[in-house]
Amino acid sequence: MTTVPRPARPSRAVEAQEGVKDLIVRRGLVAGDSLPTESELMEELRVSRNSVREALKALQAVGIVEIRHGFGMFVGRMSLAGLVDELTFHSRITLQNGANHLAHLVEIREILESGLVQRLIELGPEVDLTPVADVMARMEGEAQAGLVSPETDRLFHDVLYRPLGNPLVSRLLGAFWDVYYQLRDALGAPDEPPADVARRHRDIYTAVLKGDTDAAVAAVHAHFEGVRNRTARIGG
Repeated sequence: MTTVPRPARPSRAVEAQEGVKDLIVRRGLVAGDSLPTESELMEELRVSRNSVREALKALQAVGIVEIRHGFGMFVGRMSLAGLVDELTFHSRITLQNGANHLAHLVEIREILESGLVQRLIELGPEVDLTPVADVMARMEGEAQAGLVSPETDRLFHDVLYRPLGNPLVSRLLGAFWDVYYQLRDALGAPDEPPADVARRHRDIYTAVLKGDTDAAVAAVHAHFEGVRNRTARIGG
């Protein structure tokens, strides 16, 4: 008769991590709320100080816990910084062996924005696009001066989708942008003249303003054509 090995029991530190997360949920705590002290956690979770500290360190690394020295411990605010660091690192090392994970990230973002722009149009003509118009004016002014700044480009996509009321959209697009920007040296100079960059963004804005879904999706794909060309130069 074959003996099935029992699964290894989680370490006390791992159990403490789950205990802290369960405590946050049970007490209905939200980002920024104060957490119990180390001593209080030791008593409630029935673990050693070392286990509590290991657990808190691990939870801090993933943004669940925020430790402010001299002030205490708090429920962390959601951050994708760890994801950005990991994606940037792996994208960078894959460039060395002929792969191009950055191109895959750009493809995901293009698919995401193609869907988002359709959802935006579905909200109807009452959506206030004045902030987008303001960014568009800024972008076209920069284009006339000879350079569209990365900050303005990023801001356009941020304000465009704000009417959707989904805060994760901004965070996800921002994470993709951060990875792309951190690898800018490997990407080299943009292929598109600044005037073309502004025009492609203008096409997206105009299509959304008119409520033309097909034109908006086509404009998003056209916008990402320049991005795809840059990533194609550094890998296959």
